[in-house]
Amino acid sequence: QRLHSCPDLVSFMVELKTVLEIALKNTQDLHIPRPPEYYSCLVRDLEILGWNRVAYVDTGLTTVKLKAEDSGGRQHLITLKLNAKYPTEPPGCLVDFPVPFAVSWMPQNSLIDIYSQFLAALESLKEFWDALDEIDGKTWVLEPENPTRSATTRRIAIGNNASVNIEVDPHHPNMLPECYFLGADHEVNPLRTKLNNNMHLWDPEISLLQNLRELLEIDFPSRLVLEKSDFAKDCGICYAYRLDGSVPEHVCDDPRCGQPFHQACLYQWLQGLPTSRQSFNVIFGECPYCNK
Repeated sequence: QRLHSCPDLVSFMVELKTVLEIALKNTQDLHIPRPPEYYSCLVRDLEILGWNRVAYVDTGLTTVKLKAEDSGGRQHLITLKLNAKYPTEPPGCLVDFPVPFAVSWMPQNSLIDIYSQFLAALESLKEFWDALDEIDGKTWVLEPENPTRSATTRRIAIGNNASVNIEVDPHHPNMLPECYFLGADHEVNPLRTKLNNNMHLWDPEISLLQNLRELLEIDFPSRLVLEKSDFAKDCGICYAYRLDGSVPEHVCDDPRCGQPFHQACLYQWLQGLPTSRQSFNVIFGECPYCNK
């Protein structure tokens, strides 16, 4: 049908090329012959590992997902993509980790060896996930909205006109993270000053969240008392909270206004004002709300 509807020869050739590429790809996926030893070896390895650890096996026995629970009670999956030369060659491994996961493999190894390495990697990341789970559970995280286990950043609400974006090192989660403040100058400048003045007080023996509280000398808004809508204010230009995945990053510096805006909306608005001026990639102009 796609080929019949082509208006000219060039369009026909482009469509034909696309159809052939898709057909060849599907043919390779469906008809790669695998020796009987591959299937007997894989089934044996799955039985040794234990079917209770298997979350999924595709009909072609080429993709296997294994499940595990770390010592913090979190559930994890590892996806194994097996090629026809298994177990001579290791399967490809897909995990939701903030660090690379490299498998050590010998031809005599089996799935249980990968699973053991997977468990060891989970425990090595326990402190990292503990730190971020506490932040996710006790503060209002504005971004990411639904963080994956591989996500190393959190933007935490501090107040209506301020938030802090932290970048946590998975290898050293109890050390001072990289902090970037967003919001009105009158709100975030004192926070920057406190962080710089109190940096020496950072204590790796207490949690990341508690350290942030003590260095910034604040209590983060509680999930028990306030709703996310108390901080998730819509952009004053497009009247939406999320725009192409982004939330309002800029806030009017006038304490009496404090209206938030998406960077893209504000840039487009200011470009249209004759009173705005630009220096390199920074544009200066009046707030659309208070004209300050």
